[in-house]
Amino acid sequence: MRDRKAIGVLGIGNVLMGDDGIGPFVVKVLEARYEFPVNVELRDLGTPGLGITSFFSEYDVLILVDAVHAKAAAGDIRLYRKQELVQVPIKPRVSPHDPALVEALLFAEFSGKCPSEVLLVGVVPEACELGCCLSPVIEASVDVAVAKVVEELQRLGIDPVLRLQPPEPAIWWEKGFQTEIPEGGPVYVPGHSR
Repeated sequence: MRDRKAIGVLGIGNVLMGDDGIGPFVVKVLEARYEFPVNVELRDLGTPGLGITSFFSEYDVLILVDAVHAKAAAGDIRLYRKQELVQVPIKPRVSPHDPALVEALLFAEFSGKCPSEVLLVGVVPEACELGCCLSPVIEASVDVAVAKVVEELQRLGIDPVLRLQPPEPAIWWEKGFQTEIPEGGPVYVPGHSR
């Protein structure tokens, strides 16, 4: 039995689809700005679809960050607890990478492997279209989303330590990496072995 609750802060979203990348973006900002105790794990899950269920059993508490469609202005933050999420009607999924958060929560709940507490920090997107950057209105909401995650951790008795000299967040998808094709040689992608 664990002495302290295992807490997962998980960013969900496709970083290649504009504002849908808000979840991973917020996680990268949190990693850069704060130090966390060992029982708090930050992860960029990308677009796991129903595969997200496998992560639920690893944690006692989950804080998820994702783009959400709500009747609100772009950039607004909406907070949803587990009790609210499991009551959302299930909609048809268009692809296997659609966020299947509600389905995954229900499955985890029925299997007895759902965290005791779940909070979704949802950011209403402006545009989820092909592109690697957040729209300006969504980028302006990042600090609010970060603050909501920190507030929830503090409610749980965790005090993240603000770094005195935080590094630049590792927002690799906005850095404009390009593939180089050396004359007569193999393709080289920065950050990967040849």
